[in-house]
Amino acid sequence: MKAFLILEDGTVFEGKSIGSTREVISEIVFNTSMTGYLEVLTDPSYAGQAVCMTYPLIGNYGITPDMESARSWVDGYIVRELSRLPSNFRCQGSIQDFLKKQDVPGICGIDTRALTKILREKGTMNGMITTNENYDLEEVLPKLKAYTVGDVVSKVTCSEKKVLPGKGKKVALMDFGAKNNIAKSLNERGCEVTIWPAHTSAEEILATNPDGIMLSNGPGDPETNVDIIKEVKKLYDSNTPIFAICLGHQLMALAVGASTHKMKYGHRGGNHPVKDLETGRVYISSQNHGYVVDIENMDESIAVPAFCNVNDGTNEGLKYVGKDIFTVQFHPEACPGPQDTGFLFDRFIDMMGGNQ
Repeated sequence: MKAFLILEDGTVFEGKSIGSTREVISEIVFNTSMTGYLEVLTDPSYAGQAVCMTYPLIGNYGITPDMESARSWVDGYIVRELSRLPSNFRCQGSIQDFLKKQDVPGICGIDTRALTKILREKGTMNGMITTNENYDLEEVLPKLKAYTVGDVVSKVTCSEKKVLPGKGKKVALMDFGAKNNIAKSLNERGCEVTIWPAHTSAEEILATNPDGIMLSNGPGDPETNVDIIKEVKKLYDSNTPIFAICLGHQLMALAVGASTHKMKYGHRGGNHPVKDLETGRVYISSQNHGYVVDIENMDESIAVPAFCNVNDGTNEGLKYVGKDIFTVQFHPEACPGPQDTGFLFDRFIDMMGGNQ
């Protein structure tokens, strides 16, 4: 079946329909990872977005037991070519069947390189994936321009708290769209991890006397989470050790008076170099974000830059002055990788007093 990707600038790509045949309007973004497509599909941070994979062949090892959440969150999926015969000893099915079961509409057979160049030159834009060959461009374009991602944190967060038992430090994980491997990375280090819904009050969390608090990744514009930011400020004031990743990093910065802005096309992929400003060492990181903290608006008496992006100089982490708090924009828990910055979880445990 034919499918069409229509961008808000009027560009139309024609390809073949994959997955669900329902029509969807979403924000179109691209990911440069060469592997880990299942982790991308099940990353809650992609809620409200349709993802274009820049690597040309997707699905060659099928669907494996590597989901980062219980379901797929992407609005749509855009690829150059889908592998017809997946091959891997862990394979449990094809990506085609997975997309259908998850009701994710997609398109294959288009020039994803050309699409990526458009998004890099013009910036992230909205688009529609449709199988309707009789679409009316004049009717579609106003709908695309009117689309907004909305309150996606409420959509992706857990509905009730859950606990991963452990004999080490007690960590409260705020679920703004947390990937499974964040809790797993802490749990493997002996921590007892309690995962809390995004809108839980700071008072309720602090009443459990956690040894540390983790602020997770998540989707959408950080500045729209007004109520959550107020609770994060209370957590900041509590003097409890805090480690934050991605959206959590942005929310903590907003809580202390900094600002954020939307990037032209964001950082999404498993190959982004970040520099530790204290040691000068560069690490390769996994990233997925379209917003960034305005470091020039951060009061240096509150926090100082800890990491920066080697490619564009944007902020990748903050160390808070006089507080046991550090935050990063990238993903140290990255699956399938890279694992270069996994040591940050050990730093967090040390900050809580260690597991001895």
